Amino acid sequence: MKQPFNVLVLDDNQDILTASRIFLKQHFAQVVTLHEPAQLQSMLGSQPFDLLLLDMNFSRDTQSGEEGLFYLKQALKARPGLKVVMMTAYAALPLAVRAMQLGAANFIAKPWQNEQLLEALQQALLQQPQLGNTGQSNAAHSNAAAAETIPLLGDSPAMQQVLRTIEKVAKTDANVLLLGESGTGKALVAQAIHQASLRAAAPLVSVDMGSLSSSLLESELFGHKKGAFTDAKSDYAGRFVQANGGTLLLDELGNLPLAQQAKLLTALQSRTVVPVGASQSVAVDIRLVCATNENLYQAVAEGAFRQDLLYRINTVEIVLPPLRARKGDVAQLLDWYLKHYSRKYQRDALQISSSDKHKLQQYDWPGNVRQLAHTVERAVVLADGSTLDFSQLPVTTVAAVESAEHVADNDFFLDFVEEKTIRQALQYYQGNVSQAAKALGLTRGALYRRLEKYGL
Repeated sequence: MKQPFNVLVLDDNQDILTASRIFLKQHFAQVVTLHEPAQLQSMLGSQPFDLLLLDMNFSRDTQSGEEGLFYLKQALKARPGLKVVMMTAYAALPLAVRAMQLGAANFIAKPWQNEQLLEALQQALLQQPQLGNTGQSNAAHSNAAAAETIPLLGDSPAMQQVLRTIEKVAKTDANVLLLGESGTGKALVAQAIHQASLRAAAPLVSVDMGSLSSSLLESELFGHKKGAFTDAKSDYAGRFVQANGGTLLLDELGNLPLAQQAKLLTALQSRTVVPVGASQSVAVDIRLVCATNENLYQAVAEGAFRQDLLYRINTVEIVLPPLRARKGDVAQLLDWYLKHYSRKYQRDALQISSSDKHKLQQYDWPGNVRQLAHTVERAVVLADGSTLDFSQLPVTTVAAVESAEHVADNDFFLDFVEEKTIRQALQYYQGNVSQAAKALGLTRGALYRRLEKYGL
């Protein structure tokens, strides 16, 4: 599924241009290559490009990078909102720092790995522009936009069904409800929907409903006027207005208090919001995506969630499968995160032994993909040799699988492994629930529910 961005590649090496065009056209709507840097300004003026992949060195100056910095400034002057990724065969940290200070969004060394190049471009495209003195800040924008770009991986039938549904729903403005356990990738799906939508050029704004107190929730969502309450020292637009023209992700929606659900329903029905302390409503144009690991249908039956709100948000439901239901994808995920974190921490030639990979494929991963990613990252950081040693991890997934082999015929195999893993995490972090939850790839609430379940 191609991303709706137009990419311009400027390099005086024809082989680089050909290779980048062949690879990038598989991932982006349009890829244009340019051999002559003197034509850069006229090219930027003739077509609406979203990203420029710019060489640092041309024929007149093959090592200093000064020519590349000159054309970087020229490009940003012509198109202030343009994302620029610099590339050079003479990579050096000071040069990268200078490029970033001048406005480059990212930096990559040649020769590159295709996955590394794609990741660098996607990270640049997700960066939000500075908003000026409008009462908003970059921090108000999507958590997903600030995060590393991670693909939705998996060839299993369950994941292929998810990808097909994303492709169908993305081009519409239908409300989407993402369901699934913590760590299954709901935020990544929301990001993929936004990037493939007609709203991709506008913001993707994320709100963690579980992190907001009831007293702040209305102000955070709908905004407030200066002086509306003690700490309201200036106007604040609120997340609905920040997402205007784009996508609003309401994450952990199941944590929304019942008293606040009516106000959210009113805003969704009228497509207007009334900032706290204001008398006039503000019209908003958003595409709504909601996500939760809670059973909203059960919550409706128990009177904890409004049925009319559920009907409003679930025009299309996408259920993300837990990792234990698609174990055939584990090897692919392990390989991707190994490459990803090897690059991040500059560790070369690392590998997972075949025996460890087999055991990791048998593990049930109660924290799903998030836990797998965290497990691989820690193994990369702690690696002494070329083979990852998973026995050094605080959450020893391999040891848990080996112990569980003795009870493989037990109907409660998953519960056994999960309880043992949680006990190990709590013991390692000396009872610190927050740190244990992070290591397990769970939210604090999800871990507390499991602690209650196992009487820990």
